[in-house]
Amino acid sequence: MTDQDKQGDRSASSMRHLVGASPAARKVAGARHNPSVVGYEQTAPRWLREVAGVAWRLLVVVAALAIVFYATSRVQLLFIALFIAFVFTAVLRPFVDVLTRVMPRALATAVALLSGIAVFAGLLTYVGYSVASQWDALSKQFGNGIGEITKFLQNGQLPFTITNDQIVQWIDTGRQWVEQHAGDLASQAAASAGSVVQVFTALALAVFCTVFFLARGHDLWTWFLNQLPVRVREGWQVAAGAGWYTFSGYTRGTVIIATTDGLLAFIALSIIRVPLAAPLAVLVLIGAFIPLVGAPAAMVVAMIVALAANGPISAGVVGICIALIGQFEGHILQPLVMGRQVSLHPVVIAIVVTAGTLTAGILGAVIAVPLVAVAWAIFSKLRRMDPPMDDAQEAESDTDVEYPDSGIILEAQ
Repeated sequence: MTDQDKQGDRSASSMRHLVGASPAARKVAGARHNPSVVGYEQTAPRWLREVAGVAWRLLVVVAALAIVFYATSRVQLLFIALFIAFVFTAVLRPFVDVLTRVMPRALATAVALLSGIAVFAGLLTYVGYSVASQWDALSKQFGNGIGEITKFLQNGQLPFTITNDQIVQWIDTGRQWVEQHAGDLASQAAASAGSVVQVFTALALAVFCTVFFLARGHDLWTWFLNQLPVRVREGWQVAAGAGWYTFSGYTRGTVIIATTDGLLAFIALSIIRVPLAAPLAVLVLIGAFIPLVGAPAAMVVAMIVALAANGPISAGVVGICIALIGQFEGHILQPLVMGRQVSLHPVVIAIVVTAGTLTAGILGAVIAVPLVAVAWAIFSKLRRMDPPMDDAQEAESDTDVEYPDSGIILEAQ
C-alpha cells in the first residue's frame, strides 16, 4: 500500500470519527462547514422561523386581496351590476320556480320581472302621492313645530339658553357658506348627475343579466363547470352551492326583514300621526339593507320630523317605537328568517359594516356583510376541522401546563 493510500485511509477514518463526535469537536475540526457531514445549519430559532413563515404567507394573501380590490375598483360599475343581478335572481327565483310549473320558464321569468317592476313602481307612486297630498298641511305643521322648538330653546328648562339673535346668526352663517361654496356645490351636482346615469346603466345591465340567470342559470353554470378540469369540478360545485345558499338566504331574509320593518314603521307613524308616514316607512325599508345601523338611522329621521311637526312628546313616542322594532327584529325576525344561513356574530357584522363603509361608503356597507357571509360559508364547507374540545378537556387545559420536550406536567397552583 502506498503512502497516498495510507493517508486517504487515515482521512476517511478521521471523518468517520468526526461524524460521531460532539458538536464542539466538530466545530474545532472545521467539519461544521461541510453539510454532507453534519447536515444543514439552523441560523434562526424555531419560533422566529414559524413567525416568518406565517408573516410571508399573510403578506401574499394581503397582496392578493389588494389586487382583487384594485381590479374591482377599475370595473366598479360592472361589479355593482352583477351584484344587483344576483340580488334580483335570489329574490325572484322562488317565484319563477313556482310559475314554471304552469308555464314555460321564459314566460315565467318575464312575468316575475314585470311583477317586481310593477311593485317597485307602485311603491314610488304611492310615496309621491303621499308627499303631494300632504305638502300644504305639512309646511304649516313644520312652521309651527319649528316655532315651538325655538321657544323651547329660548325659554325652556335647559342648562343653557339660546337666543333668537343666535339662531338668526346661525342661519346667516349657513347662507353665507352656501354662497361661498356655490361653485363646489354646482360641480358636485353635475357629478351627481353623472352618477345618476351610471346608476341607470347599472340597473339596465343588472336586469339584462337577471333575465339570463333566471331563464338559463343552470345551463350557464354547467357550461362554466365544463371549462374546468374534472378533478376540480366537485370542489367548485360544493363551494358554489354553499355560497349561493348563504347569499340567497341572506338576500331573501333581508328583503323580508326590511319589508316588515317598513310596515311596522308605517303603522306606528300613522298611529302617532307623524307627517309623511309613507315616505318615512320607505326610508326605513331602504335603511334595513344596511345591517345594524340602517333602520335605526332612518327612524331617527322620523323622530326629527315628529319633533318638528308635533313636538317632543311625539318624538319620544317615535323613539320608543324605534327601540321596540329593533328588539322585535333582533330577537324574533333575525333568528326566524335567517336561521343558520348567515352565522356571523353581531360583533363581526359591526366590524364588517364599518370596514365596508370606510372602504366604499354606503355601497360598501350594503355589500360587505353578504360577501363576508358567502366567503365564510365557502371556507366552512371546504375546511377540515379537528374534533371540538369538550368541557373536561378545556378545564384540564386551563389547570395544567405541559412541557412536551421534557415530558413534565406541572399543575397550576
